[in-house]
Amino acid sequence: MISTLEALRKELYVPVEGDCPMRIYLMARGYREHLNDPNVIARAYAFSNLFDKMMIHIYENDLIVGSVRGLIGFDDPNFSAAAQAIFNSYGANTFGTNADHFCPDYSYILSRGVGGILEDIEKSLAKNRSEESQNFLTAAKLTMEAFSRHISRYATLAEEKGKPVVAANCRHIAEKAPETFPQALQLVWFVHTAYFIEGRYAMALGRLDQYLYPFYKADIEAGRLTDKEALDYIACTLLKIGESQLFGGDNTCNIAIGGVKPSDGTSAVNPLTYHILTAVRECNIPGPNLSARMHKDAPLEFLDACLEVIGTGLGYPALMNDEANIPALMRYGYELEDCRNYCMVGCIENFLPGQQPPWSDGRYNSPVYLERALNGGVNFAGTSYGIECPDVDSFETMEDFVKAVEDQMRFGADEYCASFNNNNNRYNYYNYQQPFLSCGCPDCIERGLDINRGGTKYASVHGAGCMGIATMADSLYAIEEVVFNRKLLKFSELRDILKANFEGHEDLRKMLLALPKYGNDIPEVDKYAVWFNKAHYDVFKDHKTRDGGGFYVAIASNIASIYAGGEIGATPDGRLSGTPLSDAASPMHGRDLNGPTAAFKSLSRPDYTYAACGTVVNQKYSPEMFSDPEKRAKLASIIRAYFMMGGQEVQINSVSRQTLIDAMENPEDYRSLVTRVSGFSAYYTQLAKEVQEDILKRTEHDH
Repeated sequence: MISTLEALRKELYVPVEGDCPMRIYLMARGYREHLNDPNVIARAYAFSNLFDKMMIHIYENDLIVGSVRGLIGFDDPNFSAAAQAIFNSYGANTFGTNADHFCPDYSYILSRGVGGILEDIEKSLAKNRSEESQNFLTAAKLTMEAFSRHISRYATLAEEKGKPVVAANCRHIAEKAPETFPQALQLVWFVHTAYFIEGRYAMALGRLDQYLYPFYKADIEAGRLTDKEALDYIACTLLKIGESQLFGGDNTCNIAIGGVKPSDGTSAVNPLTYHILTAVRECNIPGPNLSARMHKDAPLEFLDACLEVIGTGLGYPALMNDEANIPALMRYGYELEDCRNYCMVGCIENFLPGQQPPWSDGRYNSPVYLERALNGGVNFAGTSYGIECPDVDSFETMEDFVKAVEDQMRFGADEYCASFNNNNNRYNYYNYQQPFLSCGCPDCIERGLDINRGGTKYASVHGAGCMGIATMADSLYAIEEVVFNRKLLKFSELRDILKANFEGHEDLRKMLLALPKYGNDIPEVDKYAVWFNKAHYDVFKDHKTRDGGGFYVAIASNIASIYAGGEIGATPDGRLSGTPLSDAASPMHGRDLNGPTAAFKSLSRPDYTYAACGTVVNQKYSPEMFSDPEKRAKLASIIRAYFMMGGQEVQINSVSRQTLIDAMENPEDYRSLVTRVSGFSAYYTQLAKEVQEDILKRTEHDH
């Protein structure tokens, strides 16, 4: 007999015709009926009209309902241009101005329920009497009431479709706090889908195994729920993360499992943790973007279970180290309990759920500043400028040159932060309030202030994705060795050869490529990776976002290292002009030749508590490393050792090189092949060719 999960899978992935203008159409209708209301209240009515009028859909095999299928189409094509015009006139936040990549405080949402949040809003209305607070709280109330009606509509539809249990659960949570595991999961899913319906992306589910565990435990102990039923509920819910892709969305929905308890720092791994792992394995789709928080007291069984799931080829969960992440967050003045409760949003970005505005980040192309220091403050192409610096032959020591690189980096950080803040300061956050989103932050309701107007406990933060750690480390070591130690070339000669992209100097390039590289347990090279982490923290640490938050450092690049290389000429490590930089925090692909132990020893030397955003270390192992229990145990031991030595993150691709090659040649045979890219997993055959090739080049360890 076909399982409920497989039956739901067949219903979900039916091709959909048309685009998704229903959001614009319905919100425009709401705006048009309230043009003279304060901006934030007009926004609330637009939200209300969307949730009152959009089509809702229940699949025959739904255990937890809530779909975004109703965003397709609308009933008045003549209104299209007018709707777009009025919708555009009100505008909306973007990723760069704190719109998404967010996780609400689901513990608060579940403990209070819709009715309790409305009670909290009423209390705040009585206390916060300023015009701004009154308008904001009125708007928040309107959106929560519309959300309640939206849930009630699902209750009615479930009754019509002969789903009395689903109907009863929806009817209950439309007004009251959930009392059972299915009710709690149902409310979480309604909130999550509401964010997508609003137009938000990469919204995290946070520590799902923590805030749902009390409901699960109570139901199991009372005999209301079996483990098989709990697993089915989770799997059928997480499978629907892929539904949003059919409607222009993404699957970068991060879920954090494991970690420590906020109250005392003891292990938080529980039976629900393992159910979530099993559920994502059974779903076998690129999302959710699962993150497993490890720590010194984490059960060995937990890491082994994670490696078994990774070994299926999914490439997740990514493995995160609490012993690095919690101290990194504490550098920014957050309370210890809040730091212990961190989750991730987007790919790997550390986040305090419901306590800070949505995340934003950008790319900081670090090797640009090495190139400028080599060339008097100007890049080789003469198209970007830093600060003026001496001719390279005037540097008497390696320390002098590194100082020049740091000066260029500091100017680059000043320029980066000024550009980001200037763009944000031009934005009128008063007219771009987000009342429904703010309801996921208890402090916003308590203070009567929007999420981007000082409502949250902590200020907004921004992550600078600092790229090319291995490119920089290998290049600085090469300069030290060739120019200062062996004195094979004058500094200016090396610079001119790089500007010429090694033309006529192929032997020198071969010699540079043969020099020791980062990722092989060679301290003389690794010291520059240590420098990279600390130097980037130093150049960003004194900068503040518009509301006083920090600029985090991320040693991560997603797939941007491929394209960032196009901005850089040849580098002293032997890399040719325009070719990809090293990937995120990893060694340059193909250059970690001494095995995984040596690679991990190198990777553990930088102090990752300087990278509060997080890092991405991509590794690749043969499938046999996961199918063989003895090899898997050895891999688990080396990962634990890596984390004990201070490593921050590792994520693993377990699809063999031959399979990847065959998938590139015969994509029709590998449509369901999922691989880890960098900070997320994806269907391999849907990736751009240059991204496929970048994954293929990673060193594959098989022992």
